[in-house]
Amino acid sequence: MRYNLPMPSNTLRHIGIDASRVAVDARTGTEHYTYELLAALAQLDRRNRYTLYCNQRPTVLPPLGPNFALRTIPFARLWTHARLSAELTRHPPDTLFVPAHVLPLGAPLRRFRTVVTIHDLGYLHFPEAHTPLHRRYLQLSTLWSAHAATHIIAISAATRADLIRYTGIPAQKISVIHHGLAPRFRPVEDASLLAKVQARYGITGPYFCYIGTVQPRKNIERLIEAFARTLGTTNAGLQLVIAGKRGWLTEAIERRAAALGIGQQVRFTGYVPDADVPALLSGALAFVFPSLYEGFGMPVLEAMACGAPVLAANTSSLPEVAGDAALLVNPEDVAAITAGMARLLNDAALRADLRARGLARVAQFTWQRSAAATLQVLLG
Repeated sequence: MRYNLPMPSNTLRHIGIDASRVAVDARTGTEHYTYELLAALAQLDRRNRYTLYCNQRPTVLPPLGPNFALRTIPFARLWTHARLSAELTRHPPDTLFVPAHVLPLGAPLRRFRTVVTIHDLGYLHFPEAHTPLHRRYLQLSTLWSAHAATHIIAISAATRADLIRYTGIPAQKISVIHHGLAPRFRPVEDASLLAKVQARYGITGPYFCYIGTVQPRKNIERLIEAFARTLGTTNAGLQLVIAGKRGWLTEAIERRAAALGIGQQVRFTGYVPDADVPALLSGALAFVFPSLYEGFGMPVLEAMACGAPVLAANTSSLPEVAGDAALLVNPEDVAAITAGMARLLNDAALRADLRARGLARVAQFTWQRSAAATLQVLLG
């Protein structure tokens, strides 16, 4: 599909992007968003000039054209507000794009167009999931960035509604641009690869799979309780695989499985490298994601693209992303989660239907489409 660039042929811009999110080895949500969007922008736009600001040299960058330059500014405390601000003062771009929440406080923002992506306002919905200091920082930085930016990108209509409700930002200042989906997410059918990945993580039988940061907002304790109830109805050697890096209050979540006597059936894998994720999803009986709040819920799309039937929460952005391609349940009702898991365990026809619906659904979400819409916003 071809996209027409939304500007006159003789109008070229210098677009600066805070790319510090790609300079990490273990990428999660916002890091993946930044990386994939950069890759798609580089494919789409070979004309405008881009400067990528990083606090250290990334070990991996997407393929970039000759119109992209990397500006590495050595890491220091308050890098965004001090070092990046100083760089923007000396060499202001036409547009500054910050893909994750925080505009530089010390930069002369009135001298150029500013666009910021706000992924969610989870700190308002679940304040207990953050330390008081971190919650205060998120509140102040998000409010500052939302009001100071020329324009805001929200990754879902749910996030846009939260911004309007909680910050008073006018609706016309916010564009909803959904995530895309990386092509590496597709069904893995190589039996030896599936077996190798499952052995790596101690998986020995059919399994439900969760992938995401292990923290209270993800509702993993209720998921574990629902899984314990499901185990009481089957002798199938069922396992629950919880894959993701440790987050806030992870220890309490891990203790819950032991307290219920199912510590051996619940596998906490820790962070899973990108290369293993498609196989882990493809081999699952189903993907379970009863998160209490999501700005977008990227793991739902990734699971669908790998052919996994999906059970997800019926709250926040998840119905918007899943459409009719997932089994949606009340995430605060353990009985509802249990019933959903039981249906997926026992109903092969339902699993096949959700698999087909999911594979069709994900075709709507591409990084090329996201990049084209983002470029329109950047150019104003």
